[in-house]
Amino acid sequence: MKELKNIVRSRAQESSSAVERLYITMRHLFNRGFYKPMGVSGETLREALLALRPEIYGSIAGEKVELNGLLYVIERLPVGIEECRFINLTSDEGYSKSHFKAIIPPKRKRNCYRIDDEQMNVEITRGRSDIYDILTHLTFLFIESHKIKNRALLDENTGEVSRDWQKLGEVVENGEPLELAEREQAMSHAANLLGRSFSEIIEIYDGFGTTEKPDRFIHVIYWLGKLAIEELIENNKRTISFSPILRERLGHHIHGEIWANNIKTILRDNNLLNRPIHIISANMHSVMNSLFATHLLKTKFKDKSDFVIYEELSRSGADALRKPVEKFATEHGMISLPDTSGTNIDVQIFDTEKIDWKNSSFPNANVSGENPVIIVMDYAFGEQAYETIDELLKPFQESKNQRTLLNVVSVSIMGKAGILEGGKGDIMIPSAHINEGTGDNYPFENELTLDMFEGNDIPVYAGPMVTVLGTSLQNRDLLTFFNKSTWGVIGLEMEGAYYQKAIQSASKIRKSINPDVKVRYAYYASDNPLETGSTLASGGLGTTGVKPTYLITIKILEQILNSK
Repeated sequence: MKELKNIVRSRAQESSSAVERLYITMRHLFNRGFYKPMGVSGETLREALLALRPEIYGSIAGEKVELNGLLYVIERLPVGIEECRFINLTSDEGYSKSHFKAIIPPKRKRNCYRIDDEQMNVEITRGRSDIYDILTHLTFLFIESHKIKNRALLDENTGEVSRDWQKLGEVVENGEPLELAEREQAMSHAANLLGRSFSEIIEIYDGFGTTEKPDRFIHVIYWLGKLAIEELIENNKRTISFSPILRERLGHHIHGEIWANNIKTILRDNNLLNRPIHIISANMHSVMNSLFATHLLKTKFKDKSDFVIYEELSRSGADALRKPVEKFATEHGMISLPDTSGTNIDVQIFDTEKIDWKNSSFPNANVSGENPVIIVMDYAFGEQAYETIDELLKPFQESKNQRTLLNVVSVSIMGKAGILEGGKGDIMIPSAHINEGTGDNYPFENELTLDMFEGNDIPVYAGPMVTVLGTSLQNRDLLTFFNKSTWGVIGLEMEGAYYQKAIQSASKIRKSINPDVKVRYAYYASDNPLETGSTLASGGLGTTGVKPTYLITIKILEQILNSK
């Protein structure tokens, strides 16, 4: 037997192992019911995250506080969570009917409720991916809070703190709006506590601010450090708990079933249930605008390209442009279904029988047979994609003795994803989805092809894509391995494998939809996590994402409507 010598694991292998530990640990803590992130029970989670060192969390393993990562996380957590010692993850348990006001993070749709000075409740209605997302963000947040504590606390025995900490505390506890001089003094003290330069603080300061709290940056830093100091001095550990009802409901498709039944009921009530159905996962504007906007606004934007119109419609504050398009769409077959199920997935239904194609953006539409129905669903989140599509593709149980199979002709998935070979705004056409961590893979025949998108001044890539547990868990070494090895992965996203798993089971095994259902997948790049300064934490796409979004939407609609 040959002696095994000096087997050294690569960083990619270590990272893969760290992802697996995070996944297993989070499920264990959920089953346990509660844990203390900075205590013994949270140690494995902290160590795994520090071993992984995700790109989005930047210098998480260093001594300095990571500013871009902190802003990214704060935008996805409820305002005030930095002040709370107790964070309770719940299901939809009726808080919307109480006096508690829902707090919705600006960059992540979830209802949160401030119960008292010390407790924040966060509703989890989108499945396990929502839990992985919030737990990794909170772990990062608490790790950074202890970095602040390390610089603020001079002597843990006497509780002596630095002058910078004292001055910062005076500003926050005063609670008055800051004049320029006071703000810059506070920023100077914060810079010392964070191990960052004054110019770095100036650059990111306004990103944290809100209309009500323009100086929120100072507030966040102070409260993170304050609770970290109290954890050490007074042993008042922060605690994350999972409500009994959340633990009982998770994985049972409760919200997805309500959501899907709402859609099928509307289809039945409008005599659309037996028509050919095309499902599109996209945003709530690109299909509507692609169908109607250019025809409706062409005189206003004379001699301008269609993509200029789409850009103008996508700008913030363009309500005056958007409302006429929405009104026109509603008059020509669009039914809006704002979500009431807790999934946070709004829906639009387009009855193409009511569309006058000559007064649309697709005058050459050539629909044979019955006019199709297009169901547009807003983006799902991670594993929620399986829950929602799985329920939507099931037969509609109209009564105890009557169930109706849906005539689903195609399912199209459009979204944004991380790219590994190009840059922001590029397009990816997947040929398979690989589930990170398990190696489960889902090859498929994609109706969208690379050559369909060529000649539009946007780079296009085709190949396998990896479905990840969360964008906040990605690191350079693991992604480089997926890209450079024989996997040949071109990008990463969070829902593809879950969508395809549901489509395959419905079409190939359960026979609830046509076994030859057509599938279309296309993504545009929101970031490149292999490039420094191009991760999600570096900021949004702005109007860069408009052209690829609409180009993908138009190609999907051209196939559905047989229009060239």
